[in-house]
Amino acid sequence: MNKFKRLISGVFIAAISTISISAPAVAETDFSGKRIEWVIPFKEGGGTDRWARFIAPYLTDALPGQPAIVIKNMPGGSSIKGANFFQKRARKDGLMLLGTSGTTQLPWLLDDKRVRYDYLDWEAVFASPSGGVVYVNPELNIDTAEKLVNTQSALTYGSQGPTSLDLIPLLAFELLGMDVKPVFGMTGKGAARLAFERGEVNLDYQTSSAYLSKVTPLVEEGKAVPLMSWGALDSQGNLIRDPSFPDLPHFAEVYESIHGKAPSGPAFEAWKAFFIPGFPAQKLVLLPKNADPEVISTYKAAFEKIANNPEFIQASKLALGAYSPATGDNIGTLYKQATAISKDDQAWVQAWLKERFNARF
Repeated sequence: MNKFKRLISGVFIAAISTISISAPAVAETDFSGKRIEWVIPFKEGGGTDRWARFIAPYLTDALPGQPAIVIKNMPGGSSIKGANFFQKRARKDGLMLLGTSGTTQLPWLLDDKRVRYDYLDWEAVFASPSGGVVYVNPELNIDTAEKLVNTQSALTYGSQGPTSLDLIPLLAFELLGMDVKPVFGMTGKGAARLAFERGEVNLDYQTSSAYLSKVTPLVEEGKAVPLMSWGALDSQGNLIRDPSFPDLPHFAEVYESIHGKAPSGPAFEAWKAFFIPGFPAQKLVLLPKNADPEVISTYKAAFEKIANNPEFIQASKLALGAYSPATGDNIGTLYKQATAISKDDQAWVQAWLKERFNARF
């Protein structure tokens, strides 16, 4: 069965499973004395790492038995190494979790030949939207996105690879008409930020959690200049300003100011199709789908408790941004957005990646 047919059945199953939450409660799993390993397929210091480390203490408190939760960073291959590890090693007992980002979703959606994992084999128990902010080195003397697009200065950008979440900025830069030289080989967004701080690249973006904690101090010190966000989606699916960065124009606003019209056409539709799993449905906490039902229901209940914790709600706005996580019945919708793409959009992006970066699928 091909991926797209399987997605339809997988989404149907996900919908049924979320409805079942209202059925008679399943007994809770007691994790007393247990050690839970949370695999983060990125280097320390990036957005996904900071997201997981922020949530972990709340998860310990919310799970029965208050188990120790250990973050296991496993960078490599644009997060593919860690996701492949989880696919092979995770068991039914709930003692191993996976935290993914858009960088993990996109290679799977693109049929990257290195991928040995399958999102249809996994169950989402928590989902977090995120955003992203583009910023530059102040030595470029650029203070608006329009000036960035029109600059004659050489622009260099640290990237994990064209099939990672960096697909979103790389395609956006091209749609804006920018001439950007990507420097591939970064092990995560944290590594790209450090390259920016060392002056090895002069253009970067970070997801909201890393931007708020790591880049905001650089801005305050005059070492970085924020120019635009990727945006967010409203209830009708339209791009709007990111609620965490309302003073920054979003990508489509910048495009319109440059080209005199709103973005449209196959290239923009493909960009938007990958933007959705990349950002509005970016970060997921996953278990194997064949995990014990009691384990899955215990985790879902714990994350619902976290999402309704006033302390978490307040602290997460500062640490992660002004986004509402998905729990319970809402997980199915966000998981569908994170793991579904049309054949036309997939084919367009694959062709662009082959032509532009000699990518192979």
